[in-house]
Formats: sequence, structure tokens, C-alpha cells
Amino acid sequence: MAGAADLAHAQAPAVSPRPLARVDGAALARGSTQGASVPAAPADDLIAAAKLGGEVAYLVADAATGLVLEARGGDRPMPPASTAKTITSLYALAHLGPAYRFRTRLIATGPISGGKIRGDLVFAGGGDPTLGTDQVAEMAAALARQGVTGITGSFLVWGGALPYAHEIADDQPEHVGYNPAVSGIILNYNRVHFQWRRAAGGYQLAMDARSDRYQPAVYTADISLANRDRPLFSYSENSGKEHWTVASAALGKGGSRWLPVRRPALYAGDVFQTLARAQGVTLPAPKEVTNLPGGTVLVEKTSEPLREVLRDMLKFSTNITAEAVGQTTTMARGGGASGKAMTEWLSARSGATRARFVDHSGLGAASRISPREMVVALAGLGQKAGLRGILRHIALRDANGKEVKNHPIRVDAKTGTLNFVSTLAGYMTAPDGTELVFAIFTGDVARRKAAAQSEAPEGSAAWVRRSKRLQQQLIERWGAVYGS
Repeated sequence: MAGAADLAHAQAPAVSPRPLARVDGAALARGSTQGASVPAAPADDLIAAAKLGGEVAYLVADAATGLVLEARGGDRPMPPASTAKTITSLYALAHLGPAYRFRTRLIATGPISGGKIRGDLVFAGGGDPTLGTDQVAEMAAALARQGVTGITGSFLVWGGALPYAHEIADDQPEHVGYNPAVSGIILNYNRVHFQWRRAAGGYQLAMDARSDRYQPAVYTADISLANRDRPLFSYSENSGKEHWTVASAALGKGGSRWLPVRRPALYAGDVFQTLARAQGVTLPAPKEVTNLPGGTVLVEKTSEPLREVLRDMLKFSTNITAEAVGQTTTMARGGGASGKAMTEWLSARSGATRARFVDHSGLGAASRISPREMVVALAGLGQKAGLRGILRHIALRDANGKEVKNHPIRVDAKTGTLNFVSTLAGYMTAPDGTELVFAIFTGDVARRKAAAQSEAPEGSAAWVRRSKRLQQQLIERWGAVYGS
């Protein structure tokens, strides 16, 4: 009876007595784990010593055969945090292809005559999550090189390539830059730079769209000082303009941070207007439009190929990139609720019937996937798509946190971190060359829920450090047991 126990009910690690039928995960998804148990005490001792509370679940399998080597709570749906971006990457690669490029265009609705566009100029977004101030400046310069000095009509901005959302997740603090609005036009990851400095008469506050080469002031967003201790920030909108206040007690001598943008079309138009003016092109204030006007494309800016966009997204874990990539994929498939569409796609391709995604970044609190479902996706879909080649190398560290050079275990994976949630999923090469696929999910959902709307709740940082240490200990254990 013990040998026939299913991982959905067994808490102790278990192994399969033979390779599973298909590396794409069909047999792995069915959960065959009959056979003698791997000694559980070492892993259990590591988990107990981490003192995480909540749940710890993992599964590790042989990458070549699909053989389940060890699992704990392998069928328990858990918050994936940013490891969800691996699924988003596979979803996008499967439908858009690795060579896909995002396009941002300047469109004239009339001819150019006497240096002026006889009609409107449209700044049309194409969902490019990598568009920055430098690229917008290049577009403005390209427009000027065509002899344009102004327009007779309106300056229109279109962000309808993707559905608009005020924020990615509604359980995050309002002011965090990693939770901006989602739109078909994205500039500087839909963030605005806020800088403050104490001066003789008080504080000097400024908001800009800085980049490596430029620092244009922003006029569609402003910030003022509030004589209070809490909340740190407050936000409101009025007549298309974004207004922030900041608590004076929190500023100190000086500093800066990025704040999220909620009206991305007007923000992008604002920045383009300033940069165009520097090139001798005078434009009126931007107006947002919901329908894309027809006309002649004067300037087009394309992103790097999708594979490179995903490589950076997986390295830096940019939430807005994941949302833009995922929603662009869903739009290419006909539209609809994008998180649901990706969930249904994964279920159809790998049998992940317990997975549920409410977004593409893993930021939403309701997303869930089990370690088994994640490993099935990585072992099958991921290996076919060459996912490991764009994942970040994860350095293994000693007890003092120093990177161990030439460590005998190689790990390429995606991390995920939320308050009281820490995850790791990817590939590892054991000392003898054995290739393994794994997913480790730790999460104290109750503490995470209690810490909603808090940027840095007490105890979360230490909890995450203990979780990451546990993740490395499990990986080193697997390297010793299954790859030596």
C-alpha cells in the first residue's frame, strides 16, 4: 500500500521504479510514483530547520527520462510567484515564435506639406514592453529628418493593442513600481522617476522620464509634499493628470524611486512631445484615442526578437514585460481573459488541470500551480523550446552568502519572490552530468494575505532568506544523491 501511494496524498519523497513514457510529461502528469522511498529524513530535517511555516512542496525528475526522483507535496497547488514567467515564456514562444518583434509606430493621417503633417500624428503602441525614453527620442529624431516641423491636426496616442488595466494585481501597495498599469503602449516599464532633495526652503521634488541619455520632465504626473507620517504615498487622477503626494516624514535628506504610471498613453505622449520639441517638431498636448486611425507610417521602431525580450524578462523579472508578452499572445490567439487563456493552453498541452493563472507575471495572489505541473511543463514544453538557454544562471553560495566559484552543480532557473512566498523552478546539472528538472515552492499563504498592501512587512525578508537557503540545500542534496 505504501508503494502504491500517490504523491497527491504522500508527504514523504518517493521515486518511480522506471522511466516514464514520455519526456513531455504525459506519464509524469499521471503521477506514477510506485516503488521504494528515498530516505526522507535529510530533506525533512532541512525543512524543519528552515522554520518557514506554511507549506513546502517540491518535485525533481530526470530531464532525459521523466523519472520522478523525489517529491514532497508534488500535487499541491502553490503560488508560483515569478516562476509563472517560465509558463508565460513558453506560451509566447509557442504562438508568436522566437523571432517575433513588437512595433511602435508614428502614423500621419494626412500628407506632409510645407514641413507640416496636414492632419493628425498618431503615436501608436504595439505592446512593446522594452520601449524606453532613448528609443522614443530616436523616433522623434527620425520624424524630424523627414522634414516635419509640426502638424495641423491633433497629436493622438493609441494604446489599444492590448486591453488596459489600472494595475497588474490589486493586493499590492499603490506606489510600487513593479505593479503599473497595463496598456498597448508602455514606456519605461510604465514607471515615472521621482526624485527629492532637501533644500534651504524645504524639499525640491521632481518627476521625469530619465534614461541613459535623456531626462525629460513629465507634465502628466506631479507630486506634492504632505505633512504626515503615513501613508507613505497617496494617488489620485484628475482630468487625465496623475497626482501623487508623499509623506514629508519619510523623505530624509534626499533620494529617488520609480513610481507606477496609471495613464500610460498620456505619459508616453507627454514624453514624446518634449523630445520632439527638442528636434524642432512642435506638437500640441497629447490626446488618447481608443480606435487606431488609418494613415501612412512615417517611423517604425521595433523591439529585439522575442527570445531576447524573454531572456531579459527572466533575468530581471519585469512584471510588465510578462503581462505585455502574455497578453500579446492571447490577442494573437483571438483575445479573451488572458490569464485564463494561458491556463487552458497549459492544461491542453501538458495536462495541468490544477493550475490557474490570473496574470502572466505571477504577481496576482490567486495564481496556483503544483510542482508536478511545473516540472511537466519544463521537462516537455521547456526543453523543446530551449527554455534553459534563456534562464538565468543561479549561483550557489556558501554559508556566508559568498558565491562558490566552479561549483560542481550548475543551476539555470527562475526565482520567484513575494511576501512570505519564495519559489525556484528550472534545470540543474549534477556533478556526474545528470540533467534534472525541478520545482520548489514555499509559501505561507496566511501570512502573505495578512501582509497585503505592505511593501516590506516585518519578518518577510528573513523568511525569504531562509527559504532560499533551503532551496539551495535541497538542490545540493539532489546533486549528491542522484548525480554522484
